[in-house]
Amino acid sequence: MKLPWAEPGSRFTVLFEGIAMEWLKQASQKAVAEQMKLSWHEIHGIMTRAVKRGLERRKLEQISKIGIDEKAFRTGYSYMTLVNDLERGCVLYVAEGREQSSLDPFWSMLTTEQLHGIEAVAMDMWEAYLNSIRAHLPDANDKVVFDKFHIAQHLTEAVDLVRRAEHKSLQAVGDDRLKGTRYKWLKNPRNMTRSQQLQFAQLRKGHLKTARAWALRQAAMTLFDYTYPGAARRHFQWWYGWAMRSRLKPIKKIAGMLQRRFENIITYLRHRITNATSESINAKIQWVKYTARGFRNKTNFTNAIYFHAGKLDMFPSIAH
Repeated sequence: MKLPWAEPGSRFTVLFEGIAMEWLKQASQKAVAEQMKLSWHEIHGIMTRAVKRGLERRKLEQISKIGIDEKAFRTGYSYMTLVNDLERGCVLYVAEGREQSSLDPFWSMLTTEQLHGIEAVAMDMWEAYLNSIRAHLPDANDKVVFDKFHIAQHLTEAVDLVRRAEHKSLQAVGDDRLKGTRYKWLKNPRNMTRSQQLQFAQLRKGHLKTARAWALRQAAMTLFDYTYPGAARRHFQWWYGWAMRSRLKPIKKIAGMLQRRFENIITYLRHRITNATSESINAKIQWVKYTARGFRNKTNFTNAIYFHAGKLDMFPSIAH
């Protein structure tokens, strides 16, 4: 029997479910269940029905810029694939794993017009995602932009590897110049106090391998300040030559990787997108994981992601 104040399959009124959904946006399922005198299964059912309604109603508007990222489900190698709308700041798609088969179903969700309307894709350099994009997205090579923050992360890790190796060799001869300096090499000088900048400048003048690695990192990242591709290409060739002559193995390894991927790095100058929005969404998902104290399975985790980060129209239709 259809009732004007409840949806089929629900033991609660529309108003009650709507209130529960509002509370769930602010606290964990366990906390809301305790406050509303419900079992965990009952409050979980309210969330599950809400997500189902939202996904059924979702008619994806034209999307032009997307970000593809991964999120750890648990510690170890258990991941989820996320596709985010970078302009609306919401999750469009969630799937288990981070293989090509994890991303492939996303493209079939889109209409032909939506697929051709995608102008740019921000992502890290994960080969499985790249293969999926190239197999489904028209003119993929012109649209893929390798995220500059992931590139910065690779370069920073290389600098730290140089620092650790050099610190070990210096300590062997009683030189402690690099002791306790890790975060100085990782921190942006613009965020240092005047006193810290002066101390760091003295450290960089010490003819250290770490100082050369740091300078190479800084020079590499200026690529993203260019406006014209021709000038950017000349800058990269100059930097690549310097990096390969540096005799710093971690830097040379990253330089080779960047050269192989360069055509999808320089696309940044055309599209000017990063995965910063995806990182913001990941921070929200991390909060959801923390408040829930983890999830029993990936299905529950997926529902929670859609509920909190999907910007879905989830309320019961009678409540509109």
